[in-house]
Amino acid sequence: MIRVGILGDIGSGKSYVANTFGYPVFNADLEVAKLYNKNIKIYKKLKKSIPKNIFSFPINKDEILNAILSKKTNLKKITKIIHPEVQKKMEIFLKKNKNKRIVVLDIPLLMENKINKKNDILVFVDANKKEILKRIKIRKNYNKKIINKFRSLQLTPGYKKKKATYVIKNNFNKLSVKKYVKDIIKKILNERNSIRH
Repeated sequence: MIRVGILGDIGSGKSYVANTFGYPVFNADLEVAKLYNKNIKIYKKLKKSIPKNIFSFPINKDEILNAILSKKTNLKKITKIIHPEVQKKMEIFLKKNKNKRIVVLDIPLLMENKINKKNDILVFVDANKKEILKRIKIRKNYNKKIINKFRSLQLTPGYKKKKATYVIKNNFNKLSVKKYVKDIIKKILNERNSIRH
């Protein structure tokens, strides 16, 4: 099983690129949303950790965002509770797909939380800053302060780009993204095949 990790700035189109691979994708953001909606244990832990901000179950995303903005330490508290659960979900996903040729990891803090392994193929999604900003601004929960808080947890896009095995230039044109992805898959599979022989 070849693990492909998708890297990039917030709003650069990582999830779109991940899904274009056509192989099983582990999407950490979706898993977090599921935890907020369905996991009563997570709700209880968050309620205990930040009682002034968490009131309802399923957990309301606005309550989480308000918690992050109201106190500096809250984001760390939330991450400490959520991250181990997401990690467990990822382990289940990897076991379930262990016979697949490729799996794709769409995890915002892949490198920061040291989830990536030495042999992982890292693909950096490189997008124009103005285009990213335009796209982030039309999101439903857009909040500049929140975006900056999340960015402060992340390694810089420049550093990630340097560490990446491949770079995809995302000009938000579906055809060109598909072509990039197709080429990368070809290279990955060729490389692995030549290692075997």
